[in-house]
Amino acid sequence: MTKTGIIIISHVYEIAKGIDRLLQEVASDVDIKVIGGLSETEIGTSFDSILEVVNKHPSDNLLAFYDLGSAKMNLDMVKELSDKSITIYDVPIVEGAYTAAALLQAGVTQEAVEQQLKELHIDK
Repeated sequence: MTKTGIIIISHVYEIAKGIDRLLQEVASDVDIKVIGGLSETEIGTSFDSILEVVNKHPSDNLLAFYDLGSAKMNLDMVKELSDKSITIYDVPIVEGAYTAAALLQAGVTQEAVEQQLKELHIDK
């Protein structure tokens, strides 16, 4: 059985770290990696940084959450180049990641997670 993990991409370092802090409260056993900003002070996303986080992530099956369009664009490119299975969700980043993390912590299947996330879908 492949272990499922989470990646979170935000344009802002503090947002990514804040979401990670929140998720650790409900899902301490889920492998969660975050990337925020181009640096701790510079806003943006980086293809290279996202690829590095994906490649170093201990899970081969990843659920990906992002905040804005260019983060998704970079995620799409990383997904094309990665050997890992990456599912990108068009949901609010905090609510979607929290829902997925809590459900994975509870041991539910990815299909059950996806069913819950469908209710949160937004056009980004």
